Amino acid sequence: VHLIGRGSSVQPILERLARPGVLVADGATGTNLQRMGLARGVAPETWVTERPEAIRALHRSFLDAGSDLVLTCTFGGTRLRLQHAGLADRVVELNRRAAELARAEADGRAYVAGDMGPTGALLEPLGDLPYEEAVEAFAEQAEGLIQGGVDLLYIETMSDLREVQAAMEGARRVSDLPIFVTMSFDMGGFTMMGVRPEEAVNAILGWGAAAVGANCGRALDEMEAVIAAMHAARPDALLIAKPNAGLPEIAEDDSVVYKVTPEEMAAYARRYVALGARIVGGCCGSTAEHVAAIAKAVKG
Repeated sequence: VHLIGRGSSVQPILERLARPGVLVADGATGTNLQRMGLARGVAPETWVTERPEAIRALHRSFLDAGSDLVLTCTFGGTRLRLQHAGLADRVVELNRRAAELARAEADGRAYVAGDMGPTGALLEPLGDLPYEEAVEAFAEQAEGLIQGGVDLLYIETMSDLREVQAAMEGARRVSDLPIFVTMSFDMGGFTMMGVRPEEAVNAILGWGAAAVGANCGRALDEMEAVIAAMHAARPDALLIAKPNAGLPEIAEDDSVVYKVTPEEMAAYARRYVALGARIVGGCCGSTAEHVAAIAKAVKG
């Protein structure tokens, strides 16, 4: 059964990306919610129903800063992750509600991406998660996101190509919306599972993703090398760059700080665009100020 997301009143995202220009994505969800009071170790998804006004305020801050694309607060929205918070029986509800919150803020001015992060478990044969169970978990999550009206499904922070394949297969079981995929190349140009950028871009496009790229990672210059490698391998690819604001450091008061400034992030965003990136934003540690600087830099 193909369920179609309600979608937004703005032009379909692939039509938009068929024209010249860059889309600005949002910044971090988790680290910003922690700044707003989410306790460390608590699943951000709990705030979707407990503090929906905070989730909406975060989306709004990114939209006001110039984001053309916001991600739902559903990074850990599979039952495999939600079970740790005692929420495994609320997967569809939480994903639907998160999409509705983003849609309420973005409607008419930006795209809503249904965020799907890793399960947190290793797939067989390296771990004990059966492939089919992973596919079903992602399909269930995607169903909730589609019910909430997302414009696309956005699989991110992946390190294993098998898990990417499972997430894409799950998404396809319930939807024919565009799928965007980013992996995290945080081991000196490789993912934790040893995947190279060239290997990732070829496999993921081969499975039918509309856009591919990298998020998270350790440093802005490492992201630059990843985007350059992907573009060299597939000059036709719609590429995404969404790096962290540097590595987290622990301040004297035990808070986590990210040192990369909005200006530094904006300068690198320009370099990613020069290397072929069409969607740029920020991951962990990146605030609305970072997004505003990126938007100014890449949109002139």
